[in-house]
Amino acid sequence: MPSSAKSSSSPPTGPEAPAPEQHYEGDYRPPAPQLFHPHAADPKIRVEPLQVDFLHSLADALNSTLDLNTLMHRVADLVRAVIDYKIFAILLINERAGDLRMRFQIGHTTEIERMRIKLGRGVSGQAALHRKSLLVEDVRTQENYIDANPMVRSELAVPLVVKNKVIGVLDLQSESVGYFTMEHQRILELVASRMAVAIENARLYTRVSRQAQTLGVLNEISREITSILDPDDLLERIGHLLKRVIDFHMFTILLWNDRTQLFEHRFSSRFGERVTRERTIALGEGLIGTSAQLREPILAPDVRKDPRYVEANPEVRSELAIPLVYKSEVIGVLDLEHTRVNYYNEDHQRTLSTLASQVAISIANAKLYQRIHEEEQRMERDLDMARKVQLRLMPSHPPKLERAEIAAQFVAARSIGGDVYDYLDYGPGRIALAVGDVSGKAAPAALYAALVSGILRSLAPQHLSPAAMLVALNDQLQERKLDSQYVTMLMAVWDDSNQTLQIANAGSVQPLFVAANSDVTKPPSVRTIQAEGFPLGLFPNAEYEEFTLSTQPGDLIVFFSDGIVDAINATGEMFGDERLIHLLESQHHATAQSTVDAILQAVTDFQAGTDHFDDETIVILRAREPNPD
Repeated sequence: MPSSAKSSSSPPTGPEAPAPEQHYEGDYRPPAPQLFHPHAADPKIRVEPLQVDFLHSLADALNSTLDLNTLMHRVADLVRAVIDYKIFAILLINERAGDLRMRFQIGHTTEIERMRIKLGRGVSGQAALHRKSLLVEDVRTQENYIDANPMVRSELAVPLVVKNKVIGVLDLQSESVGYFTMEHQRILELVASRMAVAIENARLYTRVSRQAQTLGVLNEISREITSILDPDDLLERIGHLLKRVIDFHMFTILLWNDRTQLFEHRFSSRFGERVTRERTIALGEGLIGTSAQLREPILAPDVRKDPRYVEANPEVRSELAIPLVYKSEVIGVLDLEHTRVNYYNEDHQRTLSTLASQVAISIANAKLYQRIHEEEQRMERDLDMARKVQLRLMPSHPPKLERAEIAAQFVAARSIGGDVYDYLDYGPGRIALAVGDVSGKAAPAALYAALVSGILRSLAPQHLSPAAMLVALNDQLQERKLDSQYVTMLMAVWDDSNQTLQIANAGSVQPLFVAANSDVTKPPSVRTIQAEGFPLGLFPNAEYEEFTLSTQPGDLIVFFSDGIVDAINATGEMFGDERLIHLLESQHHATAQSTVDAILQAVTDFQAGTDHFDDETIVILRAREPNPD
């Protein structure tokens, strides 16, 4: 149809024509005249409220992060897009104190940001208390208004509610009277309803993350403190490591003293510096003593209001005491103090209680280690003295004979050993040699060896033959019988006048006879002296055989304990009889002392640094020509 045929009532279609108003089903916007306060000439709404784009932006802002700070920044930016504010704040309720505290703000001063607003005070406190939005056109008409900023004229506060619980308030302020409208209120209520859930999710995530981090730190601390065995170092390290999970101004570890029946300060720090505190605390005294007596943590938000508190530092306001329990016994107390009221909370209490059990174990282990270490030092001193005594029981030098020379050496596998040897004077030209090996090692064997040596010396004046001496010694040990304790012994009497040797054996290693060869180019011959018998101290009424050997100048009689032939190297191979015999065959016209040295050196070289597992004793008698006058 041509344009001239159009009705005059048709709306203009040119560029200047306004777009026709669209009506949608479910449109709940109020009529235009009721949107804004008469004083608000420009409502500052930059986008159409409640449109789909805004809802999408709101959802993205709230769902794309679990970090509380990031969440609040994004909400502030989103609200600014629809409400042109200058002063904005998100206040959250502090559960311990029960007041509102600014968690995020734009346009407020530092002094206002630090304010603590009780529920019911001011516009935001009223909104939180009554769980309903509050729009104030002119704050000067409010009796309960907090005049923190004298330039503010209007305010809009919307509570943040989750599961019927108020967790905070969204608060907007303006310097213009009647700046905020019902439409602003509805937009902010929409934001608040979604934001409250997002804040709780972010808080939960933060709490779980912090707990995971705390558990990781606690695990790391537990591993570290269990490796410290010095008590003083451990206590100091606990104080340093604890700072990583709980802040404190003053920290003390007290340990129970069984002797004094008091808790004593073992480590204390004050504002990062170690201090000395001499005061002791009785069970049930103050918060520390009460915590130990009840065997449970004590959290004092304000020590001035706790009748159990005993003042030690006048600046202390909050305190947390945790007992250290080990095997159902209180061994000490961890005590944390802070200058701020309500500083410590249940999370701190749970964290410190978790750590306290490991601290108690570490302290108990360190004290046990210290006790063992002190005991070891005492034992080392005792063993050193015992070693000196044992060496005094052995002859300091061999007897001097006209027609024989004697050399001996004793090497203990530990500080002290169970081998014993001695020379007994049998009158002019006669000397008795005793070489024994007590069962067992270390101190028990050494004590039994001392007993044997004492009995041997007491029988020496009787000048008994070797066999008779072993019988008498066995009888004496039977009178002093110890279960599973015995001694093997070789007994020999040397007669210097005719160079003969009487030998009897009580279960010891059979000695070797090294006969010198008259031909100096040929090695000596080595044979075993076939003497046997029962060890001493095992059976009563034992009898022993006796042999008499004739010697020539240059002949050697080698007495040795089983520690020589049983010596083991790194591969588990034993030194053995063959190596010893081969060594003796290589000793051409050697002296008694040089032969002893050669044997010990060969055993040492064979072991090549391997620890000696048994005592090593060598006694060598060498017949020789008499010294010329």
